[in-house]
Amino acid sequence: MSLIGWLQIGLLFLVTFLLLKPLGLFMAKVFSNERTFLSPVLGPVERGFYALAGVDPKKEQGWLAYAFSMIAFSIAGLVLLYAIQRLQAYLPYNPQGFAGVAPDLAFNTAASFVTNTNWQSYGGETTMSHFTQMAGLTVQNFVSAASGIAMALALTRAFIRSNAKTVGNFWVDLTRSTLYVLLPIAIVIAIAFVAMGLPQTLDGSVTATTLEGTNQTIALGPVASQEAIKQLGTNGGGFFNVNAAHPFENPTALSNYLNILAMLMVTAALAYTFGQMVGDRRQGWAFVATIAILLITGVGVIYWAETQGNPILTALGLDNALGNMEGKEVRFGQAMTAAYAAVTTGISDGGVNGMHGSLTGIGGLIPMFLMQLGEVLPGGVGSGLYGMIVFAILAVFVAGLMVGRTPEFLGKKIEGREMKYAMLAVLILPLSILGFSALSAMLPFAVASISMSGPHGLSEILYAYTSTTANNGSAFGGLTANTPWYNTTLGIAMLLGRFGYVVPVLAIAGSLVGKTKTTASAGTFPTHTPLFVGLLVGIILILGGLQYFPALALGPIVEHFAMLAGQTF
Repeated sequence: MSLIGWLQIGLLFLVTFLLLKPLGLFMAKVFSNERTFLSPVLGPVERGFYALAGVDPKKEQGWLAYAFSMIAFSIAGLVLLYAIQRLQAYLPYNPQGFAGVAPDLAFNTAASFVTNTNWQSYGGETTMSHFTQMAGLTVQNFVSAASGIAMALALTRAFIRSNAKTVGNFWVDLTRSTLYVLLPIAIVIAIAFVAMGLPQTLDGSVTATTLEGTNQTIALGPVASQEAIKQLGTNGGGFFNVNAAHPFENPTALSNYLNILAMLMVTAALAYTFGQMVGDRRQGWAFVATIAILLITGVGVIYWAETQGNPILTALGLDNALGNMEGKEVRFGQAMTAAYAAVTTGISDGGVNGMHGSLTGIGGLIPMFLMQLGEVLPGGVGSGLYGMIVFAILAVFVAGLMVGRTPEFLGKKIEGREMKYAMLAVLILPLSILGFSALSAMLPFAVASISMSGPHGLSEILYAYTSTTANNGSAFGGLTANTPWYNTTLGIAMLLGRFGYVVPVLAIAGSLVGKTKTTASAGTFPTHTPLFVGLLVGIILILGGLQYFPALALGPIVEHFAMLAGQTF
């Protein structure tokens, strides 16, 4: 580790911190239907969309209708994206002449982008046409992220309103999230990416002459526009197969910085937006503190682990002075590869600028563990916020048990119904992750897809189902996932991780919005203090650690101790 590395990491989080309040306040105004500086331009466009869709923006929905609208919209998007892939040979903007995508891969990719996971069992530049990339994948990058924000807004209103029956209008929340937040910022970031050297063209490729005098065909396409919303919407799906390690997706240290900042800005600012909307900014800062403690710790552990090097390589006579550089881009180095790995997995992004499978045992454990904590650090756009609120509900319930009082959170009593819904939500993740991992570790045709035997092979399987169920999308590397078994089961895991989680969350919103909002008393357990932050951190770690520790002990933890002993598998 070096001072320069820590300064790079520190500057990244400092800039993110400085953006939290202004962006959070802006989004609070947008979602409270207040006038902003964009209203004169986008207001008529917004009203035009409602008129074309037949939506009455003043008519709100109960939680069931809200959930039905979200699910219906997602199913329609899944079917349309599946059809675009299957028919891409007959659709325009296909300069490479790619054939239609195979059925199982098309299902996997459709489920992936509709759920904001963006797991990719394919190489983008060799599989998807420009039309599929733009009209299919990029569109879902916007609307899947906007859907996540909408779900968080529905739960937020449950704490604002008292004795109400509605949680908002899904179609309004979806439109405003896309039009006022994601689209304007994505345009600015895309322009910045073009200035940094990212391609933005409808050409399929360009021919270059190498130093040896031979011709090389280099894939091109509308990269900058997809890269911008990929990071801003915490999607992570790359235009190219190697994602942000590709020089056309992430050419310089500056573009790498902007990549990470784009991942963090909206989803972290939503924690402040929550505090602003519920009338308690301290609650928003409590969430931010929880996120910062766990995420910065994760960055530090990965950075430490990777700079220690690999004793096995040292024993072979290699110089480990720079630490473990396997699978890393020299232009980013140890510090910013560690920051990228932790942020992309603490957030539900999944883009990578290095090979996670080439990290050391502990370095590879941390990204996996950050996803297993529920993708709340700060998680996906919207999904991270409602995930954090679920953990806060669990934390105040535990606090209530300790002091013998009915737990309350922001003036709403947390009772048996809310706890049942909360537990149903958090148990979906281990059911899918551990269940599918166990099956794949036993079935011969599934085991045949791993690149290494022993604990690293188990880590490949465990990481894949962790990433997809958590709607992250990053890959450990080494696993041949483009098979009918993995395409199908990973697709199901993505759908469970998104909809199996969010429907109980919306049920919590429906239950809480009908309750009377009470005023805090002297006996109310405060949820904005360092004590509560510590309790919330503990609840998040316990739920993640106790459920996944046995599996992690058989994978990356064993690999770490084997590496220290100089053993290979």
